[in-house]
Amino acid sequence: MSTTPETPPTLADIEAAAARILGDVVLTPTVAAPRIAAQLDLASLWLKLESQQFTGSFKDRGALNKLKSLSADEAKRGVIAMSAGNHAQGVAYHAKRLGIPATIVMPEGTPFTKAERTAVLGATVVLKGDTIDAAALHAREMAKTQNLTFVHPYDDALIVAGQGTIGLELLQQAPEFDVLVAPIGGGGLISGIATALKATRPEIEIFGVECQLYPSMHHAVHQLPPNNGGQTLADGIAVKSPGVLTRAIVERHVKDVLLVEEDAIENAINMLVEMQRLVSEGAGAAALAAIMAHPAHFSGKRVAAIVSGGNIDSRLLAQVLMRGLFRDGRVVTLRIEISDQPGVLAQVASLVGSTGGNIIEVHHQRMFFDLPAKRAEIDVVIETRNAQHVHEIISALEKAGFETRRLSSRSDDEGG
Repeated sequence: MSTTPETPPTLADIEAAAARILGDVVLTPTVAAPRIAAQLDLASLWLKLESQQFTGSFKDRGALNKLKSLSADEAKRGVIAMSAGNHAQGVAYHAKRLGIPATIVMPEGTPFTKAERTAVLGATVVLKGDTIDAAALHAREMAKTQNLTFVHPYDDALIVAGQGTIGLELLQQAPEFDVLVAPIGGGGLISGIATALKATRPEIEIFGVECQLYPSMHHAVHQLPPNNGGQTLADGIAVKSPGVLTRAIVERHVKDVLLVEEDAIENAINMLVEMQRLVSEGAGAAALAAIMAHPAHFSGKRVAAIVSGGNIDSRLLAQVLMRGLFRDGRVVTLRIEISDQPGVLAQVASLVGSTGGNIIEVHHQRMFFDLPAKRAEIDVVIETRNAQHVHEIISALEKAGFETRRLSSRSDDEGG
């Protein structure tokens, strides 16, 4: 590669990276998503599935390009990186494959499963610091004292060039798209892709996406003061400081950086599962979330979106999917007031069943002081077809004399 780590990569650098990593990373599919496109009023939608990489994210590409660019002496001494997730796994996996000693510094609060997964891939894991920034400082110190090569997660031209190989593949797999949407953490992913696309098809519009809680690149390019913090589903892009190299590329090639709220990210994860049968982490669903949240930029256009990773905790995914069922009205909790007498519960069950509802759980509440002694309330969790079906069930119960109210969504207090 002709550039230094601080110099923006060129199309030639990205093409060299593609040749360097060929056969050692997954040539991920780009799939059409016509049902989602129709729902979002797009001419077409293509999803580039970086979630199908071996470690579950695009980070494999940049990590491997960097590692394969080391001299024999650098490789022998080893590498060090700081990360709390996908970058750690990409470096660990490919370093082990290449026989390069790897150390990954993670914050002390990193979930055990992430640290263990990185260690299993062959890296030495060091837990240090209460934030990723503190971990980065410690990693830099270790790199100096132990003469290790520091592998930055995004602010390195070799890393950016590796990620840019996604752009080359997109042009081969879905050449007809005219808008590209990609998530932004530190900016390495979108910088590499944008460099490849703009050098080949400069008319393509490129949008970056950040979560509202961590708008670091958005605020940097719009010259706003930093304002980061909070718990986000998109922890893979929860970066407080964008890269210097990547910011310059974003300012040159990216039309705008869009911000998305947490509920949009959650809805996008649900949509990918429900309509495309794809599992994505929060950051991986951010591009789709932006298309949903900012329709004016995309309506009627041919769009390509990067699904950057699929490393979502199984328990979190289950929670997101269940919340989606409640939000769509396909699972509902009804609080029903009944007389506390034999046979009444069976009558309620019969009414719900006659409408086609399926009772999952029943909780009997007798001790509420605001109820007469011979009255009770039951909370009934019911599977339904849709929101209209919920209204049919409530109507049937109320016609039979059972006062009923819905408890299972933020819109419950609006009645019905």
